[in-house]
Amino acid sequence: MRLESAPPTIFQDQMVPDSAKLAGWAALVQTFAVQAPVRRPSSVSDKHISGSQRQEGDWVVFDKRYWPGDTFADHLTFALRHEDIDLLVLKRVFEAAPQAEVEAVVRAARTGIPARRAWYLYEILTGCTLDVEDAPKAEAVDLLDPEAYFTSKPRLSRRHRIRDNLLGNGRFCPVIRRTKTLTDFLARDLASKARETVGRTGAHLVARAASFMLLADSRASFEIEGERPPRNRLERWGRAVLQAGKNRLTLDEIIRLQGVLIEDPRFTRTGLRPDGVFLGERDHLGDPLPEFIGAKAADLGDLMGGLLEANDRMREDGLDPVLKATATAFGFVYIHPFQDGNGRVHRCLIHHVLAERQFTPPGMVFPVSSVMLDRIDDYRTTLQSHSGPLMPFIEWRPTPDRNVEVLNDTADLYRYFDCTQAAEFLYACVTRTVEQDLPKEIDYLRRHDQAIERIMNTVEMPDRLAENLVMFIRDNHGRLSKRRRENEFRNLTDKEVALLEGIVRDAFEGFDEGPERSAGADAVNGGR
Repeated sequence: MRLESAPPTIFQDQMVPDSAKLAGWAALVQTFAVQAPVRRPSSVSDKHISGSQRQEGDWVVFDKRYWPGDTFADHLTFALRHEDIDLLVLKRVFEAAPQAEVEAVVRAARTGIPARRAWYLYEILTGCTLDVEDAPKAEAVDLLDPEAYFTSKPRLSRRHRIRDNLLGNGRFCPVIRRTKTLTDFLARDLASKARETVGRTGAHLVARAASFMLLADSRASFEIEGERPPRNRLERWGRAVLQAGKNRLTLDEIIRLQGVLIEDPRFTRTGLRPDGVFLGERDHLGDPLPEFIGAKAADLGDLMGGLLEANDRMREDGLDPVLKATATAFGFVYIHPFQDGNGRVHRCLIHHVLAERQFTPPGMVFPVSSVMLDRIDDYRTTLQSHSGPLMPFIEWRPTPDRNVEVLNDTADLYRYFDCTQAAEFLYACVTRTVEQDLPKEIDYLRRHDQAIERIMNTVEMPDRLAENLVMFIRDNHGRLSKRRRENEFRNLTDKEVALLEGIVRDAFEGFDEGPERSAGADAVNGGR
């Protein structure tokens, strides 16, 4: 089957590079009018270029010698050899192409690696069986190249002579590319660093640091959603986070976590939502202006079932905990299965995976949400970089109750996704919590305790007043302000004030608090 010969000048609202023709995924999507974004489209130049390829905007432009040919088989093979795997595009191409064309590709090269990979993926993605005899005895090959992707333990398909090492399955499958950034993060062995930090710290100090970091994470998780809940709600949610990893992750467990978050179910239904959901603004009439639309309600059961199957596979096969947390938690928030609480449950799932895999020390919660809040623009960019390109392929209309109703089949938009960027973002957040926040929190508390002890040995006063004294002196750059001197500390002599100021300055000399107060400072000072 030959693909269309007239090369387009525009592809998915992007100008095709000069003197170049679509290749691989882009050529297949263009030919079959596939409703799916090609995030990194390829083209082949009519000219020789320096090196084998170059980046031109979002395009990868290959040298003319890479031109694959004009047939369906040529471009499918090119995509599988030279481009990142894209399961969404691949499934929709398979559904659009005549099955006989796919069978012809396989029959022409039943022992060829691209043909066997295409054959296996066709059958697991579409659920259809090609009319092709089992592969002859040949050396089995990995479905994904382990040097290019993070993979699960391979499972052999004798029919295709393929070792399936996907992170999920046909119902739900994330992809994580093995980038230099992620490889470097893994080499840091952050779990060991966290255990070493905790191991050389007294149990009492560790317990206090853990308590303060939990409170900081809980508060930040609500602030990301634009909420400032009362202390009792923060503590209630914090208790739920501390349970992370203790129960197997099931749909009932996820709904239970949502129930902890939604205290009053009279106005928000818990469990899988029965209607649409969107994020965005409304126009002057109150109708939706969505920036993101969640999966259709009718698809939620199957999508969540697939997500949980993939989560189980990644756990059983020992995928790195931070990568697994990314795939499960970001997969969840892309589906957006609840009416409310999706963002907070998404962040709680990160804690669940890290605790379940014993990445975090027992009883400890890394304040990942605090880092996300500090990097809120990066966090939103990470989410939108996935969801934004999907929006042109979702047909919807407003409902009478000013919600959204999705009109086309969108399940696959949430079923398959590349979460490499999300993994790099989450690993950066976890790295900061382990290498900066945890040791800084312990250091703050140690200095604070030393200051309090010396203050109490100098002037006898109630514990709370001593706590406030430390806070006021630190907030005023090492001096007690005139207003405080004249009020709660009016009974101190000038000599005593000078001694106490010196104690606090000495205790915190060299302490780099950075742009944000430590969690302990915030909690000790009443979260001012």
